[in-house]
Amino acid sequence: MLANARLLLAALWAGSIWAVSYLAAPSAFAVLDSTQAGNVVGVMLTRSAWLAIALAVLLGLLIARSTDLDRRRRRWLYWLVGGMLACSLVVYLGLQPMMAAIREAAGPAGVRASPQWGTFAALHGVSQVLYLAESILGAMLVVKAR
Repeated sequence: MLANARLLLAALWAGSIWAVSYLAAPSAFAVLDSTQAGNVVGVMLTRSAWLAIALAVLLGLLIARSTDLDRRRRRWLYWLVGGMLACSLVVYLGLQPMMAAIREAAGPAGVRASPQWGTFAALHGVSQVLYLAESILGAMLVVKAR
């Protein structure tokens, strides 16, 4: 029963990352202007971060209570959950606020017209790398969770 619950939560977490990062966000930028798309994606990423926090706590509790896991596998699962949570929190608490401040300072002309465009692009690149890392860790978590 706990193994199935771990698998379900791992799949939910990884699936939400894949859905937002690789489907919803690019789709928003494909059909909306960049300001609207940025606002929509920002809301999705905020909700994704809160979901990550909740799922990390729940998975941590399930891992701790699981009697079917040996010490090595339990440690692996903790590392995967911790790595995914760290990626999510760095983006949510670190990069997103900095990017939002740059967007706000840019005003109606938009970020691309701002002198801060290079900084914004670098922060965005770092966030993409972190989402890629979280995606890979999520795939590993799904495989190892059961």
